Amino acid sequence: MLVLTRKVGESIVVDGGIEIKVQRIAGKRVTIAIEAPADVKILRGEIADRREERWEEPTSWRTGRPVSA
Repeated sequence: MLVLTRKVGESIVVDGGIEIKVQRIAGKRVTIAIEAPADVKILRGEIADRREERWEEPTSWRTGRPVSA
């Protein structure tokens, strides 16, 4: 695991196509923005863990319908 320190407005770039930027820090809460190609799936850790446990097909948060790969 790589651990980095970033300030508000600073970012890291992963694999040349995914940018993760620190938007705001308020107390113990950090708000980040992720810019990635449309075909890259991005999930919060707790959601990914839950899905892995249940072996669900990915669904759209807007429609609840399966998302095609």
